[in-house]
Amino acid sequence: MRLSLAACFTCAALPALAETPVLTVLTYDSFTSEWGPGPAVEKAFEEACACDLQFVAAGDGAALLARLQLEGASSPADVVLGLDTNLTAAAAATGLFAPHDQPAATGLPVAYDDPLFLPYDWGWFAFVYDKTKLPEPPASFEALAASDVSVVIQDPRSSTPGLGLLMWVKAAYGDKAADIWGGLADNIVTVTPGWSEAYGLFLEGEADMVLSYTTSPAYHRIAEQDETKDWAPFAEGHYLQVEVAGVLAASDQPELARAFLAFTQSPAFQSVIPETNWMYPAVETTLPQGFETARPETSLLLSADEAASLRDAALTEWQAALAR
Repeated sequence: MRLSLAACFTCAALPALAETPVLTVLTYDSFTSEWGPGPAVEKAFEEACACDLQFVAAGDGAALLARLQLEGASSPADVVLGLDTNLTAAAAATGLFAPHDQPAATGLPVAYDDPLFLPYDWGWFAFVYDKTKLPEPPASFEALAASDVSVVIQDPRSSTPGLGLLMWVKAAYGDKAADIWGGLADNIVTVTPGWSEAYGLFLEGEADMVLSYTTSPAYHRIAEQDETKDWAPFAEGHYLQVEVAGVLAASDQPELARAFLAFTQSPAFQSVIPETNWMYPAVETTLPQGFETARPETSLLLSADEAASLRDAALTEWQAALAR
């Protein structure tokens, strides 16, 4: 395991205290699960920092921002891990984050350099299906809307995939997004608070497809030796998600918090991302065999400011369609 010199010096310079310093990282539920990255990340960082790393789960990704906005500067968290570029403009507007002083991540498919937020993984949103049950999945949003294929999605008010879907439709269709949602409304079986609940319903057979990622089938191939799951390529392209971490300005462990952000770029952190978070690492890393079979031909991504400006209108369109 290697840490950057800055991270090592930071950890070594921490004062000797009577009690072990505690670093609190606010993140989403699946990150802290026994099969997620949390356990391996906690073990590796604690070995390097002589500290107590504690993860606090707060639902899905979009729920993190809502919790921060509620708690403000009194938040007990030192680091927030799990926002994405659809939320960073709103997160920056809170004034709760401090600069991270780390170089830009090198393994992203797009240029990204933000003084407050540091990427740790990324992926493309996609609809996942079972090939044995749905031999010919829809190949576009319009085809999905015209079909009787059932889907389960996540709530954009609490879930980053749910919000990502809103931005995906908006980026692909612009002013016609409301029409797309009108057509999709009768395909949607249910809307869940987060990704875990939605994916669980799909695996239980409650829907033909689930909003997830192009990398989700890799879990089934690698962990379960199950080749039946795949993602459906959409003609409109696929929306990118870049997940980020940031240091809270009110942290009482600022040096330790910055050391943790540096650690997210290290091999010890990045190497566990593909087979625990089932996303692409933000730093160039050798991917495990069988991790991917193909990538989308077209990538869609709105800037942080564009996503923030379109969020309310997109949410209104989505709610209006589902309320009919």
